[in-house]
Amino acid sequence: MAMTFCKVLLYILLAPILGGLMEGIDRVVSARMQGRQGPPLMQPFYDVYKLLAKQTTVVNSIQILFVIAYLIFTVFTGALFFGGGDMLLVFFALSMSEVMMVLAAYSTNGPYSALGANRELLQMMCYEPMILLVAIGFYEAGGSFMVNDLVNVESPAVFKIPGMLIGFLFILTIKFRKSPFDMSTSHHAHQEMVKGLTSDISGSNLALYEIAEWYDEVLMMGIVAMFFITKNPISIVVAIVCCIIFYLMETLIDNIFPRVKYIVMLVSSWVVILVTAGTNLLILSVIN
Repeated sequence: MAMTFCKVLLYILLAPILGGLMEGIDRVVSARMQGRQGPPLMQPFYDVYKLLAKQTTVVNSIQILFVIAYLIFTVFTGALFFGGGDMLLVFFALSMSEVMMVLAAYSTNGPYSALGANRELLQMMCYEPMILLVAIGFYEAGGSFMVNDLVNVESPAVFKIPGMLIGFLFILTIKFRKSPFDMSTSHHAHQEMVKGLTSDISGSNLALYEIAEWYDEVLMMGIVAMFFITKNPISIVVAIVCCIIFYLMETLIDNIFPRVKYIVMLVSSWVVILVTAGTNLLILSVIN
């Protein structure tokens, strides 16, 4: 019990720091890829600090409630995961956090926010099936839905469910809202609808949104790490190295692919899910 509490506390305290650094690395690497100097590594923290100091303008008070709920559900989801909880409950709570953000955008009645919310719902349709299939894949590989059991197996889950990893990495581009799937909102200047999902969120509310995104990024990379972690402590090092490689791959994809239309995103994501996760589950069912 004490160990679980320590893990949860470490996640709550360190995840926003690690997430902010990941965002800073993403900006620096992106700038280098484009031949620019780019911002300093700590720029995301400077941005959030400035947002917290700015005046917050809201259309209605319910927007604040939904943004705070988004942060709370995101933190709860990560705490449940790193505390060793049930994978199914983790993913259901993750879906609820996304719904809170969509409701925050809809509550403003702004045209750009509404369009961003609609696109976010489309993106959820693309990645939610894969996320649930990953939970099933981990169960097939480790015989349990509990994270504590799944990280104490003899061999890495990736040996049994490599298709799940490929599919999950594909939908991570959608989940992180990176090009070519940055439709609902984007940190790039080329977004054709201003900031979409976050157009009408400002000041401290926008800072809370950014912090929630940092928590979410750490959670997603934690799920990636689970594909490699076993009871052998060395596997943790392997998992961290793999997470760094995959995160840099997401940054590379973000910089070399142009945005696609929603129908391309929808079709490609479901095709990848069917080919990778579906085939992997079929093979496991035959073997078992």
